[in-house]
Amino acid sequence: MGIRIYLDELLRARHMTSKELCRLVDITEANLSILRSGKAKGVRFGTINRICYYLQCDVGDILKFDGKLEEDGPEGEPEQAD
Repeated sequence: MGIRIYLDELLRARHMTSKELCRLVDITEANLSILRSGKAKGVRFGTINRICYYLQCDVGDILKFDGKLEEDGPEGEPEQAD
C-alpha cells in the first residue's frame, strides 16, 4: 500500500469510539471509515490536525510509510502493465 493507517489502534488505546472521534473532529462516519480502511485517496491537513489534537498523538502515530510504492506488487517491485 505505501502508507499504513493506525487509527483503529489509537482509538482502542484512547478508549474512544470512531463515532466519538467523528463528532469531535466534525467528519462523517463514512469519511472516517474510508480513512481507517486505507482507501482514502487524500485527506485534508485540517482533518489530520483535529484527529491528532483529539487523540493527543502525532501524525506519525496515525500514518506510517511501509517502504513500498502504492502500486508495488508482492515482491516490492512496481507491477508491470500488460
